[in-house]
Amino acid sequence: MKLTSRSVSLVPIVSAVAAAALGASLIMAGNANAATTLGAAAQQSGRYFGTAVAAGRMGDSTYIGILNREFDMVTAENEMKMDATEPSQGRFSYGNADRIVNHARNQGKRVRGHALAWHSQQPGWMQGMSGSALRNAVQNHITQVATYYRGKIYAWDVVNEAFADGSSGARRDSNLQRTGNDWIEAAFRAARAADPGAKLCYNDYNTDDWSHAKTQAVYRMVQDFKSRGVPIDCVGLQSHFNPQSPVPNNYQTTLQNFANLGVDVQITELDIEGSGSAQAANYDRVTRACLAVTRCTGITVWGIRDTDSWRANGTPLLFDGGGNKKAAYNSVLNALNAAGPTTTTTTTTTTTTTTTTTTTTTTNNPGPGDCTASVSLNQWNEGFVATVKVTAGSSALRGWRVTTTLSNGTVTNSWSANRSGNSGSITWTNVDYNASVPAGQSTEFGFQGTGSGAGLDPTCAAG
Repeated sequence: MKLTSRSVSLVPIVSAVAAAALGASLIMAGNANAATTLGAAAQQSGRYFGTAVAAGRMGDSTYIGILNREFDMVTAENEMKMDATEPSQGRFSYGNADRIVNHARNQGKRVRGHALAWHSQQPGWMQGMSGSALRNAVQNHITQVATYYRGKIYAWDVVNEAFADGSSGARRDSNLQRTGNDWIEAAFRAARAADPGAKLCYNDYNTDDWSHAKTQAVYRMVQDFKSRGVPIDCVGLQSHFNPQSPVPNNYQTTLQNFANLGVDVQITELDIEGSGSAQAANYDRVTRACLAVTRCTGITVWGIRDTDSWRANGTPLLFDGGGNKKAAYNSVLNALNAAGPTTTTTTTTTTTTTTTTTTTTTTNNPGPGDCTASVSLNQWNEGFVATVKVTAGSSALRGWRVTTTLSNGTVTNSWSANRSGNSGSITWTNVDYNASVPAGQSTEFGFQGTGSGAGLDPTCAAG
């Protein structure tokens, strides 16, 4: 999140887009089978729809009610940043972050970790450091925080906003950059070692326009990391838009070009200033751009109600200050519903030192009272991480049981499920917080292992 306005000036959205959004709204209004919440609608195409959450607002019943109902991914707005989690060197504080993480997990939601390393919002003790002392302190911070939340985080924003604005395409001049040009690579390697099951993302703003020098610089870094086997799994585009910095015409091109490097793309901090049909059209455009790119895996809006936003005067979110759904909400929901369900996606990425295969298989329309299970597998030379999605049929689950077959590997760590055994036929059962799964919706568990995770072939039964 930035506390400055964007300086990019591009061609505004034409009125035809607003008309298209209105047409989609009318069409979807007549679809009785459409999902009625953002998270459920996104899940139909294998994506998520999340929001940023502030611990200080969790006592607000309207705020928490919208959070629980609408979103299936949660990002802590400030509570997991460096100044919050390590206020004194070597003394870590997770109280407010834990409130958010535990609430999300108890509600069956996933969590994005934001952010492990950033030039801003550093604790006072770190701001005065430099050189090897700072480098070691940052590496220790990443290791300690990512280890503490190991197995609980879907994706980490490992490094945040490390490139400069403007036409130079250079790295931002910061105390972190002055510890050595390889500091970003070192941060990603430390994060992988500490939390091998999480996706590792680079996150930045003003990287939405494919023609901009900053976008190109981030692209070259990711391309370099992939070619050398530096662990990076995703790129986050913050996508803060306003009249001075509107949605660029080539936004989908930007998403696709990053995805073509073999990484996921996530819209991580979306907010769009405006109101009425014009704002709705912009949200529609961003949502449809993500849906058009297979590896755009989800969208997070930066706040719930306009009054919760860091740009509240611009009314940039999907709910007004009273918690009422805006036209922008309807345009997003309709776009997500229009995408429909997905079936099977297989992506293989090979680098000079590492081979990673991600396979997702989803069976749609499970029977009444039953469930299905699908697996996403990240395999490398020494081991693997498997994420298993459990999807309820036309009746809600009150418990579930999944069986996997691990013929050539051994489980070393698991989360969000109880298990029997470490190899061969393994049975997984729900834990307390993810036993209840509404009809047609999903929950996930995961595990890490050595050897090969191929051939897991999960099956699911109501428990």
